[in-house]
Amino acid sequence: SGRVRVGEGRALFYAVSSKIEPFYKGGKVQQYIFCTCGPRVNILQIDTGKIIHSIEQDDQEDITSFSLSPDDEILVTASRALLLKQWDWKQEKCTRSWRAIHNVPVASMTFDCTSTLLATGGCDGTIKLWDVVKQYCTHNLKGSSGVVHLVEFHPDISRLQLFSSSVDCGIRIWDLRTSKCICVLESHYSAVTSLAFSPDGQTLVSSGRDKICSVWDLKKKAVKRTVPVYEAVEGVVVLPGKSDYSQMGVKGEGLHFVTAGSKGVLRVWDSSSARCVFTQTLLTVHLLHTRYNLNLIHIGTWSYWACFSLLMKFVGYNDDILDVKFLGKDDTHIVVSTNSSQLKVFELATNSCQILYGHTDTILSIDVFRKGSMFASCAKDKSLRLWKMDLKSGHVHCVAQGSGHSNAVGSVACSRLKKGFLVSGSQDCTIKLWDLPDPLPDVGCEPVLMTARLTERAHDKDVNSVTISPNDKLLASGSQDRTAKLWSLADMSLLGVFRGHSRGVWCVQFSPVDQVLATASADGSIKIWSIQEFSCLRTFDGHDASVLKVIFVSRGTQLVSSGSDGLVKLWTIKTNECVKTFDAHQDKVWALHGSSKDDLMVTGSADSTITLWKECEMKQSKLQQELSNLLHEKKYLKALGIAISLDQPHTALRVIREIRQQEDGVQELEKTLLKLRQDQKESVLRFSVVWNTNSRSCLDAQAVLQVLLTHLSPEEILQYQGTRTHLEGLIPYTERHMQRIGRLLQASMFLDYMWQKMLSLALKQGFPVCITTPIAKCC
Repeated sequence: SGRVRVGEGRALFYAVSSKIEPFYKGGKVQQYIFCTCGPRVNILQIDTGKIIHSIEQDDQEDITSFSLSPDDEILVTASRALLLKQWDWKQEKCTRSWRAIHNVPVASMTFDCTSTLLATGGCDGTIKLWDVVKQYCTHNLKGSSGVVHLVEFHPDISRLQLFSSSVDCGIRIWDLRTSKCICVLESHYSAVTSLAFSPDGQTLVSSGRDKICSVWDLKKKAVKRTVPVYEAVEGVVVLPGKSDYSQMGVKGEGLHFVTAGSKGVLRVWDSSSARCVFTQTLLTVHLLHTRYNLNLIHIGTWSYWACFSLLMKFVGYNDDILDVKFLGKDDTHIVVSTNSSQLKVFELATNSCQILYGHTDTILSIDVFRKGSMFASCAKDKSLRLWKMDLKSGHVHCVAQGSGHSNAVGSVACSRLKKGFLVSGSQDCTIKLWDLPDPLPDVGCEPVLMTARLTERAHDKDVNSVTISPNDKLLASGSQDRTAKLWSLADMSLLGVFRGHSRGVWCVQFSPVDQVLATASADGSIKIWSIQEFSCLRTFDGHDASVLKVIFVSRGTQLVSSGSDGLVKLWTIKTNECVKTFDAHQDKVWALHGSSKDDLMVTGSADSTITLWKECEMKQSKLQQELSNLLHEKKYLKALGIAISLDQPHTALRVIREIRQQEDGVQELEKTLLKLRQDQKESVLRFSVVWNTNSRSCLDAQAVLQVLLTHLSPEEILQYQGTRTHLEGLIPYTERHMQRIGRLLQASMFLDYMWQKMLSLALKQGFPVCITTPIAKCC
């Protein structure tokens, strides 16, 4: 009949189960995988791939350098605010903070082997030594030119020597007894990236971006041998003695070291002959570090190695997430496309990642076949690829590829009943139907070529989305031309057109049980259509911006949508109501997919975060439901309190905006904020700092600040936790907003001037004119 089923479906609610977040944006890495990500140091648990601790700066200033003591007890961070902080990282507590004394940020730091001395190298060319036990500065070493990007203690503490390198490419040796530089080792003509000492402490190996490694005799303070590596070297490690490395081509007892460089290759070198004895290909190596034994960590993507046997691989940063799908027999993996030419396959249990190569440009869309072992991808390189997973090993390889579109392929859909065909939609306005090759090639074989069986010019503008019906008989397409269309897959004949959206259609989706189609549009609405009568049955309004994805859940009785407002919404079709809003992303949510059992959901956003949602009981969502009801009833005080208790800045901002939109919005906002408890006011102040960084929400932030700063005394405000930091963060953005308003006012004055001149001319010519308020006064 085309009606929407509204029977007794299982109403679902979701709660965040886990996240795959960016945890690394450059810097030094320790054995426990401590890594910097903006203002945080994240501690990653290797066996699970989860972030178990996160050390975050209160002032939200980026961390420029950090170091963990050899006994793994003391973590020290340096930020752009020129503060050094000592942490009890297991408890995530700052135990001490002090000024770095450097005039500019700290670029490097390291502990000595006793965990009592800390050396910091600054961008001002100075090196400070700190006694972390007695808490004072012991040395101030001057003489380096420019940024000191590398500091390292000699492993023999009795020598009391510190090695450093700066922009002049020399390696300075400092005598800590006299605080003087006793020697400069000159061999490199580009930045020195790493230093490694031999077990006896008599030999030093240095690596550089000049594509060489130098082996130094520390007694003679001269180069024993220069090893050409033929790539920019980012890290070097000396192989520990008394171990068997014969599998890596190591013969004899001479000094051997490992290099990692820009070509993504680990190489083992014999220092005496300058010969490479072993090569292990990786992906992209930016840093190599070791502690205790040969455990090498590979970054860009992360790999955890023991004697060059790959154990795990972690991705430190994903950039914008464009699409994500569940993969595997029991949805054990997810496959992710980002704004790059590589696909990433994550094992959900460990977050270990497999990188898939093949496309040459950004991958825009992914779709998975019903049983979850095969999937297809399409990209800006105008091609499609078919991938197959080995369910036992989890390894994924490309089995087929096809090309034929004349522009970027923006969407791909797989057949639902059997692995028989693919459909692709492109920015060339066409839809193509592809037959899958039979049989598919085995692992290790070259991918076979696919050819399109049918091609149809489907829309007047870009095809944004294609989807196949559960019975493999129908195809739906959505386009930037504001329409969705229904096609017969037998001959690609057009069955009908769905018209009603005022902007482009981003997503189309068939119901799993009913003869209806859901469409999501840039006009901020979701519509459900009858596929027999092509009429709109229901419209869902609630997103403040474009709706990018929509899926059916709960046996077709509910919808989940995601938008460019960063929100994910759960809708009940029977009542046309949004029963829950998920506020877990900070940017556009491009990716949304539900598991085969409806118990899991995954979202991916332009904030580089992948969020896994798990079905929860309705009773766990009472606060969320109550919040939605309060907003509907305009009980803003209680709604704001709940938003604060749930720590949802976006929802709190929505409450603030609705208050300000009232006729007496100023008075209502003042009355609401002043009734909050002190801890709630602290949270609102913290939220306002975030809102103030965005020009779209800065007016709301300033309205809140005006109330707080007007009615609360300075002494009362300073009692709030982190107030000084919050106020310091508000100043630069507020000044920027004022400058922008000033420029707007100047521009409006020019328009006012032009209007006055035109008015004067019109009056002189005798034309009738309408006198209106000057533009500048309106602004």
